[in-house]
Amino acid sequence: MAEAVVQPVGGMRVRFGFLLSLSLLGLLLLMWIALAVSTDSFFTANNFENLLRQASLWAIIAVGQTFVIITGGIDLSVGAVVGLSSTIVAMLLKAGVPIWLSIGLTLMSGVAIGAFHAFGILKLGLPPFIMTLATLTALRGIGLLMTNGATISGFSTDFTGFSRLSFAGIPSLFWMVILVAVPSYILLHHSRWGRYIYAVGSNSEAARLSGINISRTIYLAYILSATLAAFAGILTASRISIGVPTTGEGWELQSIASSVIGGTSLFGAVGSIPGPLLGAMLLTTINNGANLLNVNPFWQRIITGALIIVIVYFDQLRRRRR
Repeated sequence: MAEAVVQPVGGMRVRFGFLLSLSLLGLLLLMWIALAVSTDSFFTANNFENLLRQASLWAIIAVGQTFVIITGGIDLSVGAVVGLSSTIVAMLLKAGVPIWLSIGLTLMSGVAIGAFHAFGILKLGLPPFIMTLATLTALRGIGLLMTNGATISGFSTDFTGFSRLSFAGIPSLFWMVILVAVPSYILLHHSRWGRYIYAVGSNSEAARLSGINISRTIYLAYILSATLAAFAGILTASRISIGVPTTGEGWELQSIASSVIGGTSLFGAVGSIPGPLLGAMLLTTINNGANLLNVNPFWQRIITGALIIVIVYFDQLRRRRR
């Protein structure tokens, strides 16, 4: 019975996301061509590697954000999780904990944060906006208390050198996006859990009556979001060679923007994995291109906001026609 309710909804959302992804890909290619013509430095190897590295971090947290938004929720804490996780992994490394164990423990902190979010939403009855807004502030404070506002540095080159490596001409950070995107795509688009996530976002009561465990689905979405944010924090510490609680400020907005621009509906039940990847690349290209063209950086925010307004407007039109 659950399959009869969920499958048509998920299939329709995937087709919509696929078509939007093609449109975004075309827009991204046009922007690259325009910037290649307008500047001499855009298509240089150094600039393109920097572009991929920055887009990678935003893409990873945007994928996690997408799971949450599809359920009809929101996670405003991902930027703070990035900062706190960069601090945790830095402190563990400075304490002499092996790299693999430091990374594992930091990822577990992401799992704990995500589970706490789901607990507050499901058991305490708090709206996702309020719950994650509260932890956005609290997690920043925890990180600052742990470090007394100082930065942590002095890691081994085995940790910091990874983010500067390239394999087959592609930065290692972008390979991490692939490492995240492939299982995320399989989970969301080719598993029953993915169908459950779409169903909860479409109509949670109908999903419950169909036998879907709403609580497990919500826990899964928020744990994925926080864990991927923690992973991005680890990669950020590796890239900038320091751990600092204020890292990732504003990234929660970038993750939401990347996801929404990539076709994820803020009303829930619509979204895909390729979408936020393209959305993150599009936003990074806008920022990179504006810097190369010496455009006032404030225009970057205006363009991002305008894109969100346009895409959400068309999403509303699509919903009314259904």
